[in-house]
Amino acid sequence: MAMMSDPHVAEAASASGNPEEMRSALFAHMVIQQSSMAMMLLGKTPHPETGKVVRDLEAARLFIDQLEMLEFKTKGNLNQEEAALLKQSLMSLRLAFVEAVDDSASATGSQPAHDSPQAGPAAAAGPAGAQAPAATASTEDESRKKFTKKY
Repeated sequence: MAMMSDPHVAEAASASGNPEEMRSALFAHMVIQQSSMAMMLLGKTPHPETGKVVRDLEAARLFIDQLEMLEFKTKGNLNQEEAALLKQSLMSLRLAFVEAVDDSASATGSQPAHDSPQAGPAAAAGPAGAQAPAATASTEDESRKKFTKKY
């Protein structure tokens, strides 16, 4: 909203002659900006200043959540192009988020298997079993950790 009080934005709006088109363009710009930030934080695009790949899934999730909130709060108030842009952006971001989570889970999941071959089956048995076996598995994992640290 602060942008609307900017004299350059007001001048551009008066030059186009249609404030609704200007609002639509600002909305599209905001959706694209939020989407670009989320993609960068998912590691899909490099950081514009450093050129390095950044991966922060929690921060990316915040940007996705903000776009989801916009979708919910603006339902029925967007024109067809705005709604399509928001919907397509969210679909792409959700897919990229799932891929990023899967990538980090496979990287994390393969690492303990190399450190301790017994950690994989115990971790797999924990969620599938009942509460009592899960507690037993966690105490077994603790004893293994102590053993591997001493070894």
